[in-house]
Amino acid sequence: MGSVFECASLRTYREDLTACAPLDRNVERDLARRWIAGDEDAGEQIVRACLPFVVSIALEYRRWGIPLEDIVQQGNLGLLRAARKFDPDKECRLATYAAYWIRAEIREYVVRAYRVVRLGTTKGERRALRAYRTTHERDPDVLARLSGLTRERIEQLLPLLAAREASLDATSGDATPAIERLASREPSPEDAAGANELRDRAREAVSSALRELTERELLIVRGRMMNDEPITLQRLGEMLGVSKERVRQLEERAKDKLKGRLGVFREHAYAL
Repeated sequence: MGSVFECASLRTYREDLTACAPLDRNVERDLARRWIAGDEDAGEQIVRACLPFVVSIALEYRRWGIPLEDIVQQGNLGLLRAARKFDPDKECRLATYAAYWIRAEIREYVVRAYRVVRLGTTKGERRALRAYRTTHERDPDVLARLSGLTRERIEQLLPLLAAREASLDATSGDATPAIERLASREPSPEDAAGANELRDRAREAVSSALRELTERELLIVRGRMMNDEPITLQRLGEMLGVSKERVRQLEERAKDKLKGRLGVFREHAYAL
């Protein structure tokens, strides 16, 4: 009955989210600024609009044997954490920025829950866990004798036994949570979100620039600049029924158009 109830509750929750329509970029920015200024209703609106996005990320972890509703709940915590840090003036959507925090919150929960499920499921494993915690014994032969498990199984369990169980959110004294003090070579959430946003804009700028070309210019650009094996001017001339020199002129004109259009995008990107 419990699992049936959980599935039904999650299904009801997802049905309720069908009314959550994505917000327009400008509307989201305005609501975020109002929230920063103290308007709690505005904050609730932008967070609620992103709840279906949390569910879509949570579904990526549904095969770990952990109730999906628990994963969704953890993802929602990540969304709230991101929303509190969100800066509407960074030209980035909340969902793009929050994806990092949603996944981080879910991953920590899933790994912690998976470890609890996988370690200590048999009497022998529980004896090994107790022996390690009370004696800090690392000799596989000693732990095997104390637990009744084989040496091979103890060697498989030792990395889990030795792993510290402290939560990354735990604090000590006045220290900040451990998760905020971990060194990382990955870009910050702000940098990653900004890079994704810039790539999307660059892709749109290229598409927009290509739409301004004539049909002949577009054929030449695709054949000469967007092909792993560029088509020769002679071959393009035969295809278009013009001279090789005329194809070269059309190619230069197309390049000038693209440079002009993409130059505007670069200037705007550098200004951000």
